[in-house]
Amino acid sequence: MSDADLNQKRDRLLSKLRGYGSVAVAFSAGVDSTVVAKAAQLACGDRAVAVTAESPSLAAGELDESVALAKQIGIRHRVLQTSEFLDDDYLANPANRCYFCKTELYSLLTRLLPELGVDVIVNGANLDDRGDHRPGMQAATEHAVRSPLIEAGLTKSDVRELARHWGLPVWDKPAMPCLSSRIAYGVSVTPERVRRIDAAEQFLANELGTRELRVRLEADELARIEVPLDLLPELLEPERRKRTVAELEGLGFRCVTIDLAGFRSGSLNALLPLEALSIPG
Repeated sequence: MSDADLNQKRDRLLSKLRGYGSVAVAFSAGVDSTVVAKAAQLACGDRAVAVTAESPSLAAGELDESVALAKQIGIRHRVLQTSEFLDDDYLANPANRCYFCKTELYSLLTRLLPELGVDVIVNGANLDDRGDHRPGMQAATEHAVRSPLIEAGLTKSDVRELARHWGLPVWDKPAMPCLSSRIAYGVSVTPERVRRIDAAEQFLANELGTRELRVRLEADELARIEVPLDLLPELLEPERRKRTVAELEGLGFRCVTIDLAGFRSGSLNALLPLEALSIPG
C-alpha cells in the first residue's frame, strides 16, 4: 500500500471517530482494537476511553498488555469484570456463544456510558470480519455499537499497516480470541477448562517460541494441538513430544493429539452445520 493510500484510510478513520463525538472502545489489546484505541485518542482526546473486559476467558498476559498499550497510547483505560460465566446460555457453548459474551460486555458498557462521559461504544471489527462466523456482531447491532474500521473501509491488512505506521508493538500480533473459543461447540465452558487450555498454550509457546498456536479441547477431554506446519517437526522431536504429553496429561487432558493440518484460526467453525453459520451478525 502506498503512503498516500494509507494516509487516506487513516484520515477516514479519524474523521469517523470525530463524528461520533466521544467513544468507549471495547479494547482487547489485539491489533484491531489497539488501532481503534489509538485513533480514538487522536480523534477524541479525553473524550475517548478504552475498556477491557476481564474474565476467566482472558489469556494470561493479555490484561497486562492492555494496560501497557493504553498507557503507551495515552488513552484513558478502565477494566471491567464481566460475568458471562454466570450465564447458562454461554456455558452451554452453542454455535453463537460469542453472542452471549458480547451481550454481557455491551450491556455493561451501555449502563456505564454516563459515568464514563461518552456517548458511543465502538469495536475493532474490520472489513474482513464480515465474511466470518461472528455472532458477536449481532450483539453489537442490538446495542448500537459502531465499527469504525468497517465504516472507514479498512481490511485486516490495512489495520496492520496502520499499526506499524503508528509504532504500535502489536502490529504483527497473531489473533488472540478468547480461551473459550478453543472449546468445541457443545462441550460446556468452565473456568477450569479455560485455565487448563491457557496453561497448555503457555507451555507450548515457551517450548516452541511462538504464540501462533492453539490447544483445542474436544469431547472427552481430548486436546488437539495446532501449530504452524513448519513447527511440526520441532513439536514431534521425541523429548519435546514426551514433555508435551506429560505436561498436558498433568493438566487434566485425557488424550493429547496433534492436528496434521496445522494451525488455522477458527478451525472449530469448519465443523458447524451451514444453518449455524447463518446466525445473524
